[in-house]
Amino acid sequence: MSKRIITISREFGAGGHTLGKMAAERLNIPFYDQAIIDSAVADTGFSPDFVREAGEYASSTHSFLFNLVLSHSVTAAPGGELSNYDKIYIAQAKTIQSLAEQSPCVIVGRCADYILRERRDCLNIFVHADTAYRQQRILQEYGEREGKTIAERLDEKDKKRMLYYRHYTDREWGDIKNYHLTINTAVIPLEMAVNWIVDAFC
Repeated sequence: MSKRIITISREFGAGGHTLGKMAAERLNIPFYDQAIIDSAVADTGFSPDFVREAGEYASSTHSFLFNLVLSHSVTAAPGGELSNYDKIYIAQAKTIQSLAEQSPCVIVGRCADYILRERRDCLNIFVHADTAYRQQRILQEYGEREGKTIAERLDEKDKKRMLYYRHYTDREWGDIKNYHLTINTAVIPLEMAVNWIVDAFC
C-alpha cells in the first residue's frame, strides 16, 4: 500500500526539518511545521513563542513535571480545567488530523506519528545522528548562544522532546518499534535519505 502522510520525529540538530522539507519538495506535497504552530495560536490565543516551546517540549515547571508523574495522557489541572500544555496538544492534534485528511503531506514533530497511529497510510520516520555531528551542524546552522554550550543545548532539547513524547503517548521517543524507517544523518547523506523516503512513500 502506498503512503499518503510522512511524519518525521528528530533529534535536535540531526537535520530532520531539512530532510522533511526536501522530501516534500521532491514529492511535490505540502510541508507542515510552522503552520501547525500558527493554527494552535489561533485556536488557543497563546503567543507564538509559547506555543512553539510548549507545543513540542516538556516544560521544566513543577506543574508539568507533576502531571508527567501522575499520568501519560491529557490531564486536568486543579479545578478540572486542562493545563495550557494540554490545550496546545489538543489544538495541534486536531490540526494534524485535519491536515492528514486534506492531502498527502509531510508533518514534522509534535507526536504526529502517535496522533495518526490509527491510519495505515503513514510513513513514520525518526532522524538521528551522533553528538559530534549534531554539534557541528547546530554551530553551522544557528551559531553559538550566550549562556549555554552547544552540548547543553543538545541535551536540553532532546530531554524535553523525550519527556513531551512520553507524556502524551506513553511511548519511548526514538524507540525503533514506533517507526518504519530510522535514518542516521551522520552516516547517510541527506540526498540519499530523501531517495529512501521517496521510494518508501511511493
